[in-house]
Amino acid sequence: MAISGRFVLLVLLGLVPVLLLPGWGTVCAVLAVLAVLCGTDLLLAGALKPVQVLRSDPGNVTLNGTAEARLIVRNDGSRRLHGLLRDGWQPSAGAQDPVQGIDVPAHESRRITVRLRPVRRGDLKAPHVTLRSFGPLRLAARQRTIDCPGALRVLPPFHSRRHLPSKLRKLRELDGKAAVQIRGAGTEFDSLRDYVRGDDVRSIDWRATARRSAVVVRTWRPERDRRVVMVLDTSRTAAARIDDETRLDTGMEAALLLGVLAERGGDRVDFLAFDRRARARAGTAIQGNLLGQLVQAMAPLDPELIEMDWPAVPAQVRAVTAHRSLVVLLTSLDGGAPEEGLLPAAARLAQDHVVVVAAVRDPQLGAMVRERGDAAGVFRAAAAERALLQRAAVSAELRRYGVEVVDAEPHQLPPRVADMYIRLKAAGKL
Repeated sequence: MAISGRFVLLVLLGLVPVLLLPGWGTVCAVLAVLAVLCGTDLLLAGALKPVQVLRSDPGNVTLNGTAEARLIVRNDGSRRLHGLLRDGWQPSAGAQDPVQGIDVPAHESRRITVRLRPVRRGDLKAPHVTLRSFGPLRLAARQRTIDCPGALRVLPPFHSRRHLPSKLRKLRELDGKAAVQIRGAGTEFDSLRDYVRGDDVRSIDWRATARRSAVVVRTWRPERDRRVVMVLDTSRTAAARIDDETRLDTGMEAALLLGVLAERGGDRVDFLAFDRRARARAGTAIQGNLLGQLVQAMAPLDPELIEMDWPAVPAQVRAVTAHRSLVVLLTSLDGGAPEEGLLPAAARLAQDHVVVVAAVRDPQLGAMVRERGDAAGVFRAAAAERALLQRAAVSAELRRYGVEVVDAEPHQLPPRVADMYIRLKAAGKL
């Protein structure tokens, strides 16, 4: 049972005769009238036990997108159902109109639509629906909560998609469509053409030259069907918020752009989210659209407040592929003790693979270094300078092991990682 605002106003109105004619008789009379009105209204309200609620799940939606949750309310009772419905979505689902009025005649159904605009990525749930059935006076209502589970998966927004056309153009130029010539290990033969001044004499095909009675050179293109393995760090350092998103979300954006770019480039892509165990996997070896697989695998991920198990990472990569691959570690350069975790793991991986470490740099560090107007600003600038020097030292140590490092601010990291992939492909290192 629930009471409405009208009943509260009626109670306040009942205080008037009590004040004018004070006494227990007046109080009892007012209470009796209120009880009769409330009880009668409650008895005339439509029953809720015969009511059924069916839900149609909204499916998937990207972050900050819109979706619609549809409910069908069926009244199998003998009285008209007139009241309110509240859909119990969690707050981060961003329900625009979770409470709506309903008016369902006996033995009929009505469709209710709740608009959703989620503000958080992941799996969002609505465990139940609450109904209130008012009587004709709308003083009191019957109330019932019906289990009607619903789910909405909010996918990563993939804002870095805007960089994809320009990166694909660069990749096509390397793929022989702009007659680009490269030479060395890790390239595939493309075609023969006549020698022109400036060509490398080592690319001359002497057999074809003898057959044609003209100097002929070979042209090359970047290898295809290479392996790209992306490892996303989901440990405690991924929970740090930089600018308007966490490190984890920035790593997802970089992985999505690189994954789609590498697939378009003809390479095989594998994705692994890991901290102390594998949280998600996806890849081109599984049938289906790679982008769809990646966003579905990333959607439910959240940072785990535990340390990264770096010694286990080489074994995880080895379980994905035994061939020489491009391994991209999307992690942090300033968490924990790199000399005990990241550095040994990256050095082991670099013995068998081409390794890239991609990390997010806080843009506030650069701003703090420049702000030295007072004593507090000087101390902040010193702390920021120390943090930057530590990152530079870790990057230099990684490069000493032959590891490529991409250290960039959040909005720059995805295109910088894509550029690194294109650069390595152009150099024939993949």
